[in-house]
Amino acid sequence: MQRIQGRKVDILAWTQPSEIEGVALDQLKNISSLPWVFHHVAAMPDVHYGKGATVGSVIAMKDAVSPAAVGVDIGCGMAAVRTSLKAGDLPDNLHGLRSALERTIPVGFHEHRDPVERPQDRPFWDEFHHLTPAVKDLFGKARRQLGTLGGGNHFIELCLDTEDRVWMMLHSGSRNIGKSLAEIHIARAKKLAHNQDLPDRDLAVFLAGTREMDDYRRDLFWAQRYAMKNREAMLDLYKDVLRGERPDAEFGEAVLCHHNYVAEETHFGEQVLVTRKGAIRAGKGDLGIIPGSMGTRSYIVRGLGNPQSFESASHGAGRRMSRGEAKRRFNVKDLQAQTKGVECRKDQGVLDEIPSAYKSIEQVMENQKDLVEIVAELRQVVCVKG
Repeated sequence: MQRIQGRKVDILAWTQPSEIEGVALDQLKNISSLPWVFHHVAAMPDVHYGKGATVGSVIAMKDAVSPAAVGVDIGCGMAAVRTSLKAGDLPDNLHGLRSALERTIPVGFHEHRDPVERPQDRPFWDEFHHLTPAVKDLFGKARRQLGTLGGGNHFIELCLDTEDRVWMMLHSGSRNIGKSLAEIHIARAKKLAHNQDLPDRDLAVFLAGTREMDDYRRDLFWAQRYAMKNREAMLDLYKDVLRGERPDAEFGEAVLCHHNYVAEETHFGEQVLVTRKGAIRAGKGDLGIIPGSMGTRSYIVRGLGNPQSFESASHGAGRRMSRGEAKRRFNVKDLQAQTKGVECRKDQGVLDEIPSAYKSIEQVMENQKDLVEIVAELRQVVCVKG
């Protein structure tokens, strides 16, 4: 861990300062200057520049929260389940399994024709009508997008651990409804009088005790629950696909974690609102998931409860170049070489997700040995991208 001098508070980074791109370091220093920031800012080993606020940042605030520090994919996160299957139980050719997943779980901008019905979600859907009126016309879309993947860096994978046991894993968030709620509240925050003199208007905050804060918390926590339910619904559909291949398949308890979210927690003896953008909670004993890229390893981890990171750890490998730069620097042959042995798309449409666009997951894990311990190491054999 490295201490970097901030403006109001310091920045504690789980990587060398030289490894943090200049624009990301500027973002972190801007965050460190906010009057509401508590104790210090934590930067995870996968830290990199992000729209609005730095990806891989953990920010504790007293009586305030910055919606851009959560990001527009509220509640984005991971899910993983160990199955009873072994590598030898899988078909020799995995293309059919990938195709079945793509037919069953809509990807990209697609959605279910009919909503996924889950009786346990009825009270949750009743709460939709209490959200900000600006999203009232999105109810049908939100229903149809529950149980869908989305695009970008979201994925569904079938993985093997070091003992050749089969794992299901996926990465997704709160879809269009989360994005819409985030954008509405970010725009509202920027207009508030107390945010007019900030070093970066993207870091505009809501203050405790105000109507704007109450409205944001209501919508935020609903969207975080939507994201979790979205992953749970996809796991149910994924299990149905695997049962179609192997009716005898059994499934363990799911590991589920957010990595773009806000939580009310106690740190250094104070009640604070903790924003993790591109970071997972890693309290002592907490299980979490840290994925690499579509051609590298991923990890199931157990938190060590390090107070200096606000009991947090990285959310993945973290990008080392922009999507545009990846498309300029690499071609489809590079993608094919770097995803050899993985049943996945290998075309121009996913070139920006090429493994070389990401940092070394092995180095990221080495840098956070004081934050988490590894429970399982996974390598994917199927990867579905939006």
